[in-house]
Amino acid sequence: MSVPFPEPTAPRPSRAEVLLDYLDYFRSVIIDKLQGLPDHELRASRLGSRWTPLGLLKHLTYVELRWIVWGFAGRPVAEPWGDSRDGRWFVPEHESLPELVDALQSQAAHTRDVVEAHDLSERGAPGPRWPDAEPATLERVLLHLLQEYARHAGHLDIVRELIDGRTGE
Repeated sequence: MSVPFPEPTAPRPSRAEVLLDYLDYFRSVIIDKLQGLPDHELRASRLGSRWTPLGLLKHLTYVELRWIVWGFAGRPVAEPWGDSRDGRWFVPEHESLPELVDALQSQAAHTRDVVEAHDLSERGAPGPRWPDAEPATLERVLLHLLQEYARHAGHLDIVRELIDGRTGE
């Protein structure tokens, strides 16, 4: 079941907490949309672009890894583009929904730790994520992540409707 929507009128102690609550919500929507799908539907595409629901889940984990660990923290990441092969999202047969959900939740916990330890106005560490630009602030990184999650949650809404008619958050 999804985390409740972070109502705009519900008080939060900080802007950072508002952004984290929205990220938690969108992650839970993504996971909820994938729950109950048979493995063949998780690994199949219903769209011309050929992405799969599992591929989308793995992609979002890597997006967060690239922006928070490799980008903001400036730490090396062995395979920052490990979610793709030949220019497409890729999930090996041995990776499963529970394993990929655990990876997303682990990355989410790390993101929360980073955000809680920094001010939103802090800039990311210089590094390969920002080759020709000044690193983004943590706030801009989080806004980018929200955009990614919201957009892909909408994509997954459509795919889930095509699979079994399920609609809504």
